[in-house]
Amino acid sequence: MAYAVRSRPGVRKALRQLDATARKDILAVMRALADNPRPHGVKPVKGHRPYLRVRTGDYRVIYAVDDAAKVVTVAVVGNRRDIYRNLSL
Repeated sequence: MAYAVRSRPGVRKALRQLDATARKDILAVMRALADNPRPHGVKPVKGHRPYLRVRTGDYRVIYAVDDAAKVVTVAVVGNRRDIYRNLSL
């Protein structure tokens, strides 16, 4: 029962701006969300109810899960230092 993983256009732009190692790690996490959309260590984003966040090093992947449609939508990807400052979901 794999989920489809989709990303917003801003995610693609953010990934292009990262170094190759960080991009590889984040893409691995995004692919893993297809098999398990709520992995160990996932936490809800405070103030943004349907969204969850998962860590990978100094980076965060913020996403929403639609269990009925079996879709994971990645909303934002970025460094933990900057990601929460202008979070508009």
